[in-house]
Amino acid sequence: MNDNADRNADQELISATQLALPDQEQPDKLYIIPIHNRPFFPAQVLPVIVNEEPWAETLERVANTPHKRLALFYLDSPPAPGEPFDPERLPEHGTMVRIHHASREGGKLQFVAQGMARVRIRGWLHRQPPYLAEVEYPQSDEDPRDEVKAYGMALINAIKELLPLNPLYSEELKNYLNRFSPNAPSPLTDFAAALTTAPGNELQEVLDCVPILKRMEKVLPLLRKEVEVAHLQNELSAEVNRKIGDRQREFFLKEQLQIIQRELGITKDDRSADTDEFQQRLQGKVLPPAARKRIDEELNKLSILETGSPEYAVTRNYLDWATALPWGVHGKDKLDLKRARKVLDKHHAGLDDIKNRILEFLAVGAFKGEISGAIVLLIGPPGVGKTSIGRSIAESLGRPFYRFSVGGMRDEAEIKGHRRTYIGAQPGKLVQALKDVEVMNPVIMLDEIDKMGASYQGDPASALLETLDPEQNVDFLDHYLDLRLDLSKVLFVCTANTLDSIPGPLLDRMEVIRLSGYITEEKLAIAKRHLWPRLLEKTGIPKGRLAISDSALRQVIEGYAREAGVRQLEKQLGKLVRKTVIRLLEDPDLKVRITPKELERHLGKPVFRTEQVLSGVGVITGLAWTSMGGATLPIEATRIHTLNRGFKLTGQLGEVMKESAEIAYSYVSSHLEDFRADAGFFDEAFVHLHVPEGATPKDGPSAGITMASALLSLARNQPVKKGVAMTGELTLTGHVLPIGGVREKVIAARRQKIFELILPEANRGDFEELPDYLKEGLSVHFARRFDDVARVLFPTTA
Repeated sequence: MNDNADRNADQELISATQLALPDQEQPDKLYIIPIHNRPFFPAQVLPVIVNEEPWAETLERVANTPHKRLALFYLDSPPAPGEPFDPERLPEHGTMVRIHHASREGGKLQFVAQGMARVRIRGWLHRQPPYLAEVEYPQSDEDPRDEVKAYGMALINAIKELLPLNPLYSEELKNYLNRFSPNAPSPLTDFAAALTTAPGNELQEVLDCVPILKRMEKVLPLLRKEVEVAHLQNELSAEVNRKIGDRQREFFLKEQLQIIQRELGITKDDRSADTDEFQQRLQGKVLPPAARKRIDEELNKLSILETGSPEYAVTRNYLDWATALPWGVHGKDKLDLKRARKVLDKHHAGLDDIKNRILEFLAVGAFKGEISGAIVLLIGPPGVGKTSIGRSIAESLGRPFYRFSVGGMRDEAEIKGHRRTYIGAQPGKLVQALKDVEVMNPVIMLDEIDKMGASYQGDPASALLETLDPEQNVDFLDHYLDLRLDLSKVLFVCTANTLDSIPGPLLDRMEVIRLSGYITEEKLAIAKRHLWPRLLEKTGIPKGRLAISDSALRQVIEGYAREAGVRQLEKQLGKLVRKTVIRLLEDPDLKVRITPKELERHLGKPVFRTEQVLSGVGVITGLAWTSMGGATLPIEATRIHTLNRGFKLTGQLGEVMKESAEIAYSYVSSHLEDFRADAGFFDEAFVHLHVPEGATPKDGPSAGITMASALLSLARNQPVKKGVAMTGELTLTGHVLPIGGVREKVIAARRQKIFELILPEANRGDFEELPDYLKEGLSVHFARRFDDVARVLFPTTA
């Protein structure tokens, strides 16, 4: 039944057009094919490609009609392969086209479609492929001729403007002019819309617009936009072509220049250019004979190698390093002690003993005429200025300064270089330093030397032994260069926080200078002279708009930055500046002076408070040294019960401090009668000795007399003299042994407002060497034996 209906429909379609002329036929029934790229306009003649399945039967039936016409409708999203489309999704208008030259190839059907007229569907005759519908041909109403003519002229002018910018449109224009009259506004408008690259939905709106004047109003903006895009593309193309032309011209000129140079015999290939460059680098340098011989051998090898070979790249890289070193080039030292003193004072406040030690070191060099063979180790807490002192030494000598950190270094090749046979091999840090500074006598700083590690790749600390030994570094051998370098003129400055992790042989080669930290007065001077002006300069605040009082500075130091260095102090001052900048921005005329009352609002509650020095029976204040500087160390002893004899220690004590406690317990127990205490006190007492701040590990040989004093106070049931702090190690026979870190411990005592100290007699010299401002107001007792300590703590003791 369906086949008969289709045949009847075809007969009706043929009979309806038998009397019409070929170009004037407008059948009222047309087969329909959807297209998906963009709408097809009546003014177009273009090839159309569709899938053989399901449109082959449709084209066969159209080919059997005398008029060879069908309708093309735009469908913005194609259906899935093999699925029919929904006829209800078709737009209102399509285009009737005439088919020419249909062909089939590779599963595709291709034909040339000649657009004839707009078409609108009135009703469907067949809703499955082949789709057949009754159609009608909408006609535009008569519009004002003058307006239509004006729009027509505007469209023609835009098309003329577009043609020179995009020659691709010229063929379409010729085809249009051959087929249509310029006075026909509808084909002109459709042709202009077809020229644009507007989206399919916008073009469909033009196709759906039948009235000619409205259609022209839609098409003219699309065409103008196309002209603007074409202008931009033309400008971009011109710019690209110009750049390409310049490069091609430059390339041709270079090629011609090379040909001319080759003909005249003045050309150089890459190999010759590299050799000449390396030879030029060596001019004015004094090379050892072995180095000169080795470099000449490598230059000869370079001259016979092919430039593209891997060995050429290795040899060239080697010569690049070897010839870049400053062989025999030495900078002249400025051995002026007055100038050196000014430089040190300019960059550092306080540290007078350190400055004097550096000046002594420079004076020896001035007397000798040169400074060589020196390795200085600056040791001290973080933030006290170790790195900046090394920089100041270089500035005072007029030498270039090179710094690199060895903290965390685990590979000895970082110091002595890699073997050339390895991929990515390069010299060690010392050779890199000499290349950068371009002299053989710089100041090289090895930062954080106490934080070096060791691994399967070697021990960098051991590799430094040859580097830092003045007797050996005259012939320092870098594994990459495999040449002897004279490092004896280099001034090495090392920094560390502690000595514990530095190997003994390495420490033995260095001259130790301790930076113990700053007291409040020194921090105050540093903040006023250096930190505060530097912070104002960084933030761009004029000095007159922001100031801080001395009392506020002192309170910041005491309450928020009590560490040995000044790094935390700088952070707190920086926070003050940032908080104040907001107020300065809000009021351009405001001038701020920070007072102590404002500190808590900006910095919060003080981190450090004035510590209450503990006192009472069995409570003693000791002095300790840490990597962060000196600190007070209270020690407490108490009797828990009298059921049995015993001794208990708490407070995260290390092995050394545990031994000191055992020695103090044994010594006091055996000498109770000598100190007027109950001789049987410890026979039936269980004693607990505690060092507060149990979460902080503590160790070191300096708390012996402090522990013994706490135990003696407990045994006598008598508190010790108030306001006394002590440090010293004790032997079983009662001798007081010397300790280290006297300066740090004195600073810690002054910070806690303790002005009476007990130190070992053997440390009298260390105390005498301290600056006068540290010793001022202190009452110091020097003890040879523990008896001397007891007499100070218990004045009634015989």
